This record gives sequence, structure tokens and C-alpha cells, in this order.
Amino acid sequence: MHLIAHRGNASEFPENTLPAFVSALELGVRFLELDVQLSSDGVPVVIHDAELPRTTGVPGSVFDQEAATLRQLNAGEPTRFGDRFSDVRLPLLKDVLTLLEHRPDVTLFVEIKRESLLQFGHDVVVAAIADTLRPRRQQCVVISFDLTAVQRARQLAGLPVGWVLSDYDSHSQLKCEALRPDYLFCNHRKLPRSGPLWRGPWRWAIYEVRSTELALQLASRGADYIETMMVRDMSRAMRALPGNGGS
Repeated sequence: MHLIAHRGNASEFPENTLPAFVSALELGVRFLELDVQLSSDGVPVVIHDAELPRTTGVPGSVFDQEAATLRQLNAGEPTRFGDRFSDVRLPLLKDVLTLLEHRPDVTLFVEIKRESLLQFGHDVVVAAIADTLRPRRQQCVVISFDLTAVQRARQLAGLPVGWVLSDYDSHSQLKCEALRPDYLFCNHRKLPRSGPLWRGPWRWAIYEVRSTELALQLASRGADYIETMMVRDMSRAMRALPGNGGS
């Protein structure tokens, strides 16, 4: 079972920023996840919300600004951290990829957000992201809630893909069996209380996990990856388990 740093070490640093990703890597995590929206000039920017206020304190939308302007914005989550991270800037996707240059052991999960798909269309968004990922494509997986985006990423760019489930139900299972993605992502709260996870050629990544007890329960049901923002606590707890360096 492996840990995925959800938006980096986002419990201690502003989410989706270079310090958050660097911290996760320093803690020994080899799997990172981030969110991508497109700027007004079609450049992939690492940010969860299409709207800017929550993470930057600036009004407006990512769609209103060119990448060069967005890259200068403070992304220090002032509501959560005050001015502690006032020097942290909003990264572009290509900025994060530099962290992988000398780390062939690291895998990056890149989530395409639906707001950008609605704003620019699937082909434009997938093409922009695929082009940016090209130098590190062997280390990257494109994921999304949007099934069409997942299909396009595989068909147009040949990238490994993961589908983020909105619902864990029979209808979604049929779609999984037809798509056969490399990964399936799901919030643990959407899973049934017990029983094995759907079996298939995919690997399961379960997110919003905050305790080792829950992580172990999910692993026993077939989860391969646990995605969390609580990177320090979860990585420490995992290392302490018997067989992982603990007694």
C-alpha cells in the first residue's frame, strides 16, 4: 500500500504549491496528486478552484488571466495561513514537473478539472496538458471525474489514465469494465461499509483518508493507494507498521 500526497503535503503547506510537493517528497512520498485548470491563454496552471479567492485572496477567475500574470500571484492560502506563506507563488504545471527531473521513482497524478473542460472544451484542455507532460510522460497519469477527458487522454495522447468516481454503483462499474482504466479513484465515504472493491485491471486509490486504521481496512478490501493531505502523520504511521520498518 502506497501513499499519494493529495495536493502535496497540504496539511502543513498551501495546497498545490511547490513547497507542499517538496515537503511530501522529503517525507518519502513517491506519489503526488495535483489539480489543473487552464489560464486564459491556454496554459495549465496548478490550482483546484477555477475561482481565485480561496487560495490567492485575489478576486476573479483563473480564466480571466494569462499564465504569466497568474504565476505572480501569492498562492499562500491567506485565510488558512495568514501571511506565513506570502512568498509562495501559484505554480504552472511545467514548474511542478521540474521536481521530477532527477526523481524517476516519483509518479505524478494530474487531475483535469471540469470547469476548464466546460470553458475550453475537451480537446483543447487534454492537448494542452499532454503537451506539457510530454517531457515526463512516463511518470505522469492523467485523472478526472470527467469520463470523456479520461478517454481523450488515452486516445489522443496515449497517457495512462485514472477515473475519479462520482458514485460507487453498478452503473459506474459497467463503465469501468468498458473503459478499463489504469487507476480508479474514490472518496472512502462513497464506498459501501464492507466487502471487496471491484476487481479489474485497475489499481484502486482511495482518498480523504486520515487514519492508519481506515487505511488498513481499505487495504484489506483491495486498495492499492491511500490518498491523504495528512502526509507527515500518515507516512510516519505507515512506517511504524510491522513489515514497514516498525517492530
